Amino acid sequence: MNTKFESRLAQGLPAMNAAALTRKKQAGVSISGLLVWSVVIAMIALLGMKVTPAVIEYFQIVAAVKAVSNDPGAKTSVAEARKAFDRRSTIDDFKSITAQDLDITKDGGDLVVSFAYENRVPLFANVSLLIYFEGSSRK
Repeated sequence: MNTKFESRLAQGLPAMNAAALTRKKQAGVSISGLLVWSVVIAMIALLGMKVTPAVIEYFQIVAAVKAVSNDPGAKTSVAEARKAFDRRSTIDDFKSITAQDLDITKDGGDLVVSFAYENRVPLFANVSLLIYFEGSSRK
């Protein structure tokens, strides 16, 4: 009883040919499953490619706000802080927020700069993603 055919016959089970035995053992992804997963992965990749620039810009704005709050020249007045932010926004080239959108206060001797803005990211057709960003030099 060296073969599977003989062992199945000895057990009283119906004999199966070799093609049926190999088909029964085969496991894998069907073409429809492959297409479904491809669409899911493509949608996630599209979302990532569309959202990544907005997130990178947010981190650039946070870095500029923290740099302005730590700049000794900007700590003298609110106008100087806004000018310093304008210079940094020109260098880093972000357009989502301007110096006029900043909320600049003084807490003791420290300058606290905070902001909040919305960024609408178009995904496809008339579908878009609205992301609400907020930050402060304290965080």
